[in-house]
Amino acid sequence: MTVDPTTLAAILAMAVVTYLTRIAGIFVAGRLALEGRAKAAFEAIPPAVLVAVIAPTALATGWPETLAALVTAVAATRLPLLATVAVGVVAVVALRGIS
Repeated sequence: MTVDPTTLAAILAMAVVTYLTRIAGIFVAGRLALEGRAKAAFEAIPPAVLVAVIAPTALATGWPETLAALVTAVAATRLPLLATVAVGVVAVVALRGIS
């Protein structure tokens, strides 16, 4: 197998740019002085991204996954993170088992 130097350079350049954009967010976020609504909006970004990643999979794969996502969301309002993950895993396994 041969590696095209142009392809390798493109992959390395994309990796560097991806890394720099991620690390820049950490440095920029530490220097922002946010208050009020701006602070609330900034704190809402991680859960919004998580929902944007999970929702399409939960809604497009089948009813067991959709129902398990609902059960997990309800559990998340009452349980700590590790227990919520356990409830989600058990729910999806059980629901797939009966489907």
